[in-house]
Amino acid sequence: MIINQIKEEICIHISELSRRTGVSLRSLRYYEEKNLLSPTRLENGYRDYAESDIEKVKFIQLYFSLGLTTKEITDFFDCLFQDGEKLQCLPNAIEVGERKLNEIKAQIDFLRKAETHLERSLLKWKNMISQTEKLD
Repeated sequence: MIINQIKEEICIHISELSRRTGVSLRSLRYYEEKNLLSPTRLENGYRDYAESDIEKVKFIQLYFSLGLTTKEITDFFDCLFQDGEKLQCLPNAIEVGERKLNEIKAQIDFLRKAETHLERSLLKWKNMISQTEKLD
């Protein structure tokens, strides 16, 4: 395990962050490029991540899976992880959150309809087989 102990704070190298989160090195570098992660740089150029970045990466993955753009995730992070000026970012975060919530609810509704249709089809097909077997 590649971990440094600096000033009581645990710092994690990029390979360790990748291993612990299951996210590729390429993706972690992309997150840094888009200012979603801000590792410190050592004198040798290596990236050192904080223990809290593990949770940030999990949030990033969750938000991407919900269909948020990098910009929307950055806006969410401004509200989640910045102490001072949260009130300024809240209206946008609420708007994006409500829009995504409505999209998710629509997806759930669609999936429930698909589930019902598939269940009915399966029942119908099983009944057809059962009726055919009775004739034999």
